[in-house]
Amino acid sequence: MPKPPKIPESVLVVIHTPELDVLLIERADRAGFWQSVTGSKDTLDEPLAETAAREVAEETGIVIGSPAVPRNALFDWRYQIEYEIYPVWRHRYAEGVMHNTEHWFSLEVPERCEVTLAPLEHTAHVWLPYEEAAGRCFSSSNADAILQLPQRLKGRFR
Repeated sequence: MPKPPKIPESVLVVIHTPELDVLLIERADRAGFWQSVTGSKDTLDEPLAETAAREVAEETGIVIGSPAVPRNALFDWRYQIEYEIYPVWRHRYAEGVMHNTEHWFSLEVPERCEVTLAPLEHTAHVWLPYEEAAGRCFSSSNADAILQLPQRLKGRFR
């Protein structure tokens, strides 16, 4: 049975330590394409925070709500962008869908931790200082999100 088309609404989750070391994962279908955790909603009514928590667990094995990573470690930036879906990935969406709305989150983990990658999605991971991580991202919007991390976190603790 073929997979249903992807919903063109997704999350981007920048996973970082208190020192602003950022986790990047390399796509399995595109060598050299490094990114933060991303993923689409499973259903139209799935809350975005649930999408973020599910994608983090699926792609890294990090469980939000565990003793090491409490629920309040996930921060909804209440920010979104719309971008044109790369032609190579449009076949995953319904016919005629050209754009995706992406909602930005960050997740603070206590320290650089080991991750368990989903081998069909990602082949490698690396922890890097945030500016270096931004420079390695294939997506300019992902790089922008990482570079905004220090300012976004200041706003969180006002």
